[in-house]
Amino acid sequence: RSRVSWMAWTKPVAIFFCCVGALLVAMTIWEIRSPTVARKGWLPLTTTRGDRLFIGLLAAAYVNLAWAGLTDLPQWWGAGLSAAAVAAIMRWG
Repeated sequence: RSRVSWMAWTKPVAIFFCCVGALLVAMTIWEIRSPTVARKGWLPLTTTRGDRLFIGLLAAAYVNLAWAGLTDLPQWWGAGLSAAAVAAIMRWG
Protein backbone atom coordinates (compact mmCIF):
# COMPACT_ATOMS: atom_id res chain seq x y z
CA ARG A 1 0.00 0.00 0.00
CA SER A 2 1.36 3.37 -1.05
CA ARG A 3 1.90 6.16 1.47
CA VAL A 4 -0.10 8.58 -0.68
CA SER A 5 -2.98 6.23 -1.44
CA TRP A 6 -5.24 8.31 0.84
CA MET A 7 -5.00 11.23 -1.61
CA ALA A 8 -7.36 11.44 -4.57
CA TRP A 9 -4.71 11.87 -7.25
CA THR A 10 -7.02 12.54 -10.15
CA LYS A 11 -5.89 14.09 -13.41
CA PRO A 12 -7.24 17.58 -12.52
CA VAL A 13 -5.47 17.52 -9.14
CA ALA A 14 -2.18 16.45 -10.75
CA ILE A 15 -2.49 19.17 -13.41
CA PHE A 16 -3.20 21.75 -10.69
CA PHE A 17 -0.02 20.85 -8.80
CA CYS A 18 2.03 20.80 -12.01
CA CYS A 19 0.73 24.29 -12.82
CA VAL A 20 1.72 25.52 -9.35
CA GLY A 21 5.24 24.16 -9.88
CA ALA A 22 5.49 25.75 -13.33
CA LEU A 23 4.26 29.05 -11.90
CA LEU A 24 6.96 29.00 -9.22
CA VAL A 25 9.66 28.37 -11.83
CA ALA A 26 8.30 31.13 -14.10
CA MET A 27 8.13 33.62 -11.22
CA THR A 28 11.73 32.83 -10.24
CA ILE A 29 12.93 33.49 -13.78
CA TRP A 30 10.84 36.69 -13.98
CA GLU A 31 12.28 37.93 -10.67
CA ILE A 32 15.85 37.28 -11.83
CA ARG A 33 15.28 39.09 -15.14
CA SER A 34 13.22 41.97 -13.72
CA PRO A 35 13.42 42.60 -9.96
CA THR A 36 10.09 43.48 -8.39
CA VAL A 37 8.98 46.81 -6.93
CA ALA A 38 6.64 46.81 -3.93
CA ARG A 39 3.24 48.40 -4.58
CA LYS A 40 -0.15 48.93 -2.97
CA GLY A 41 -3.17 47.31 -4.62
CA TRP A 42 -6.55 46.32 -3.16
CA LEU A 43 -4.90 43.98 -0.67
CA PRO A 44 -4.59 45.71 2.71
CA LEU A 45 -0.76 45.76 2.56
CA THR A 46 2.10 46.73 0.28
CA THR A 47 3.20 43.65 -1.68
CA THR A 48 5.78 42.43 -4.14
CA ARG A 49 5.08 39.97 -6.98
CA GLY A 50 6.28 37.13 -4.76
CA ASP A 51 3.97 38.21 -1.93
CA ARG A 52 1.00 38.32 -4.30
CA LEU A 53 1.93 34.92 -5.74
CA PHE A 54 2.07 33.40 -2.24
CA ILE A 55 -1.27 34.95 -1.26
CA GLY A 56 -2.76 33.86 -4.58
CA LEU A 57 -1.55 30.28 -4.19
CA LEU A 58 -3.02 30.12 -0.69
CA ALA A 59 -6.31 31.44 -2.05
CA ALA A 60 -6.20 28.89 -4.88
CA ALA A 61 -5.59 26.06 -2.43
CA TYR A 62 -8.54 27.11 -0.28
CA VAL A 63 -10.81 27.50 -3.31
CA ASN A 64 -9.84 24.03 -4.54
CA LEU A 65 -10.34 22.45 -1.12
CA ALA A 66 -13.71 24.12 -0.72
CA TRP A 67 -14.71 23.10 -4.25
CA ALA A 68 -13.73 19.47 -3.67
CA GLY A 69 -15.35 19.32 -0.26
CA LEU A 70 -18.56 21.24 -0.86
CA THR A 71 -19.60 20.40 -4.41
CA ASP A 72 -19.96 17.40 -6.66
CA LEU A 73 -19.24 19.51 -9.73
CA PRO A 74 -16.15 18.77 -11.87
CA GLN A 75 -12.85 19.81 -10.30
CA TRP A 76 -11.95 21.58 -13.56
CA TRP A 77 -14.37 24.34 -12.59
CA GLY A 78 -12.69 24.73 -9.21
CA ALA A 79 -9.28 24.83 -10.88
CA GLY A 80 -10.53 27.48 -13.29
CA LEU A 81 -11.92 29.55 -10.43
CA SER A 82 -8.61 29.17 -8.59
CA ALA A 83 -6.65 30.31 -11.66
CA ALA A 84 -8.92 33.36 -11.95
CA ALA A 85 -8.33 34.17 -8.26
CA VAL A 86 -4.54 33.94 -8.67
CA ALA A 87 -4.67 36.09 -11.82
CA ALA A 88 -6.79 38.76 -10.08
CA ILE A 89 -4.52 38.84 -7.01
CA MET A 90 -1.39 39.02 -9.16
CA ARG A 91 -2.80 41.81 -11.34
CA TRP A 92 -4.72 44.02 -8.92
CA GLY A 93 -3.78 42.77 -5.44
